[in-house]
Amino acid sequence: MSGDGPDAGAREQRRDKGGILGPVLVNLALGVPAAVPFFLAWWLVTNYLPMDCRSTRDLGDPGLVNCNYTVLDQASVVMILLVLSGVFIVGLVAVFDVVVPLSRGRSPWVWLGATVLIPVPFLVWLGLA
Repeated sequence: MSGDGPDAGAREQRRDKGGILGPVLVNLALGVPAAVPFFLAWWLVTNYLPMDCRSTRDLGDPGLVNCNYTVLDQASVVMILLVLSGVFIVGLVAVFDVVVPLSRGRSPWVWLGATVLIPVPFLVWLGLA
C-alpha cells in the first residue's frame, strides 16, 4: 500500500499541524539545563543582594552587620557563570523553539508560548529542597 487513500491527506495535515505535546516536552527538557542559570540567579538574589557591603574594603566597617567575605569572593564567579550559562540556554531556546519549527514548516508561536514551562524543573527542584 502506498498510502494514497483519502485518509493520507488528513494524516499529512495532522502531522504538519503538530500538537502541543511536542513543545511542552521540549521546553520541559530545556528546563533541566536551564536550572543552572536559574540557580545562579537565585543565589545572587538570596545571598549577594541582601548584603550591606559590595567590596572587601567594606569588611572593616563596624557598622555593617550583614557582610560575608565568602559571598563577596564567589559573587564575581557566579555572575560570570550566570552570563555564560544564560547565553547558552537562550541559544538552545532559539534553536529548538524558533529554528527547528521554522525548518519543519511549523509556526514557532506555539513553541515560544511553551517557553513559560522552562522554569518548572527548577521550581520543582527548589520546592523539594
